Amino acid sequence: MTRPEGLDGADFDVDAVAALLRASKIARIDVRVAGSVVEVQREEATVVVVAVSSLPKAALHPYTEKLSMGHVGVVLVGPPPEEVLSRMPSRAVLATLHRIDAPHALYTAVDGSLERVELRIAAERRSRSIRRYRYELSELVEIARALTQERNIDRLLDLILEKSRFITGADAGSIYVVEPQDGGRLRFKLSQNESREFPSSEFTIPISTRSIAGAAVVTRRAINIPDVYEIGEKQPFAFDRSFDERVGYRTKSMITMPMISAEDEVIAVIQLINKKRVPEKRLGSAEDVEREVIPFDPRSQDLLETLGAQAGIALENALLYDEIRALFEGFVRASVSAIEQRDPTTSGHSQRVSVLSVRLAQVIDRADSPRFRRVRFSRRDLTELEYAALLHDFGKIGVREEVLVKAKKLYPHELEQVRSRIAYARKAAEADVLARKLTMMREGAGASDLARLDQELAARLAELDDAWRIIGEANEPTVLKEGDFTRIAELGVLTYVGPDGKPAPLLMPSEVESLQVTRGSLRSEEIEQIRSHVVHTHAFLSKIPWGKSLRRVPEIAAAHHEKLNGRGYPHGLTADEIPIQSKIMSIADIYDALTARDRPYKRAVPVDRALAILGYEVEDGHLDADLVQAFIEAGVYEEAERELEY
Repeated sequence: MTRPEGLDGADFDVDAVAALLRASKIARIDVRVAGSVVEVQREEATVVVVAVSSLPKAALHPYTEKLSMGHVGVVLVGPPPEEVLSRMPSRAVLATLHRIDAPHALYTAVDGSLERVELRIAAERRSRSIRRYRYELSELVEIARALTQERNIDRLLDLILEKSRFITGADAGSIYVVEPQDGGRLRFKLSQNESREFPSSEFTIPISTRSIAGAAVVTRRAINIPDVYEIGEKQPFAFDRSFDERVGYRTKSMITMPMISAEDEVIAVIQLINKKRVPEKRLGSAEDVEREVIPFDPRSQDLLETLGAQAGIALENALLYDEIRALFEGFVRASVSAIEQRDPTTSGHSQRVSVLSVRLAQVIDRADSPRFRRVRFSRRDLTELEYAALLHDFGKIGVREEVLVKAKKLYPHELEQVRSRIAYARKAAEADVLARKLTMMREGAGASDLARLDQELAARLAELDDAWRIIGEANEPTVLKEGDFTRIAELGVLTYVGPDGKPAPLLMPSEVESLQVTRGSLRSEEIEQIRSHVVHTHAFLSKIPWGKSLRRVPEIAAAHHEKLNGRGYPHGLTADEIPIQSKIMSIADIYDALTARDRPYKRAVPVDRALAILGYEVEDGHLDADLVQAFIEAGVYEEAERELEY
C-alpha cells in the first residue's frame, strides 16, 4: 500500500487514513470509516479522526452524548477555525494535526488520545465506585442503626429483608428462622415481592441439604445461583417450581445467605430472588425476567454478607431481648400470683388495675383537651405503667397475712375464743344453779324456791345468747349504729366465773376495741399495717434494676394512694407532686375495688354507683377531675372488661 504524503484538511481521505491506522502498531484497536470520519475504538475508548475542512455539522451528532461524557475524543486534521471549536463540547478535541506529514504523527496523536479517553473512563469509574462505596457505606451504617434500634422480632425480620433487597436490587426475598428443637427445622417467617402480591403463611422444613435454604445452614456459606431452573444434577438440592406456577412468577437468579450470631451459630437465612438491572423495574412477565434479571454479582454478595453479619447480631440481640422480656414478665406475673396467694380475696385485682390504667393512659395520649394536649405516653411509658400497676400491691408481701385477709372485725381465732368463753359461761351457770339446787333441796327448800333458780338460769342463758347475737352482728364489717357502741361497751364489763373460780371478762379489751370499729373491719393499727404496703412496695421494687426506660416503676407504684389534697399516704404528696401515672392508677384501683365481685366481706357495687363514687372522690379532693371525666366519657371500664374477657 502506498502511504499518502502530506495529507491536510483539503485532501483528507478517510479510507487512506483508515488504512494507515489499520497498518499501525497501535495495539488492540478497531478501525472503521463512519461517513466523513474515521472511528478508532479500543475497548470502551473511542477516538474520531476528522478533517476540519470536510466536517459537516451533523458528522459528530452520533457521538454527542459520549463526547459530553468524555468517552469519545476528537483528533482534528487541519488548522481548526474558531467556529469549529466552538461547536465542540469542552475537552472533546484531544489532538490537532495541521498536516499528516508522516504516519507516526497520526499514530502518536490517536494512541495518545485513546489513552486520555481510557484514563477519563477509568477515573470516572473510580469516581463512581467511590461514590457507590460511600453511598453503600452510609446505607450500611443507617441500616445498622435501624437494626440495632428495633426490638420487635417480626418488625426486625421485615426490616432485614427490606434492606437486603434494597442494597442488592433484588425483586423478592424470604427469611427463614432456625428452630433448634426437634432435631432442627427452618421456619418460613415472611416474604416480600416487588412484582407480585400473594398470601403467605408460616411453615417449617427440615434442615438438610435437600433444600437451598437448608444447604446454606448446613454449609454455613452463601449459595449463589444464576438460574434456579438450571441447577445441575450434581447439586444435592433442587428448586420447586410449583410456587412460580401457582402465582405466575419466574424465579431466576437467587442468593441464599446464612445469618450467623455472635455465638457463631446460624440463626436465620436470607434468600433473595431476581437481581434486576434497574431496581425500580417491575417484572410483569417472563420476558421481563429474561431481559431485566441478572445474576447476583460478587459485590452484591459482599454487601449481603456484611448486612447479614449485622442482621445476625441484631436478630440475636432481639431474640435475647425477647427472651429476657418474657423472663421478666414471667417474674412479674409470678410475683403478682405470690401476692394474690397471700390475699386470695383480691385475686385478679392487679391485672384488672393494670388493664384499666393502660387503657386510660392511651385515652389521655389521644386526647385533644388543653389539659392533656402535651401529655404523651410512648410504648415504653405504657410498659412502665403496666408493670407499676401489676406490682402496685407488691408490698403486701410485707404485711401480716391475717391482717390482709381479715374479713370480719374479729379474727376467726378471736371469735372462736369468745364463743368458747360464752359456751363455758353457759355451762358454768348451769353447774352453779344445779349445785345450788342440791344444797337447797338438802335444806328442804320448796318448789317455788327451785323455780326461782330456774328463772335465774334462764335469764343468765338468755343474757349470754343475746351477747353472742350482739357480738355476731357487731363483727360484720358494716357501719355501726350509735346505740351499738353502748351495747358492746356493756358487754365489755360482763364477766363469768372462770375455771379458777374467779370472775373473768366475757370480752377482752382488744376484742371490744375491734367490735367498736365504725367502718370496715380493721383497727387503727391494722389500717396502718395495710397502709404500710406502699412503703414496702417502694422498698422492694427499688431493689430491682429496672433500667433507664422503667426506672420510675417504684415511684409510680408507691404513689397510688396519694390524694390531690395532700391527705393520702405514705408521704402526703400534693397534686403537683403526684405522677400522672399514679393519678391514673388511683382511679383504676378504686374503681376495681368497688366493682370487684370476689370480695367475701362486701358486695360488688354496680357500675353506675361506682362511677358516682369516683365523682364524690373528685369533690373530696382525692382524684383528678379531668382524668375521671376521661375515664367515664371514653368508657375505659367497658373496653377493659372486654379485653379481660377476651
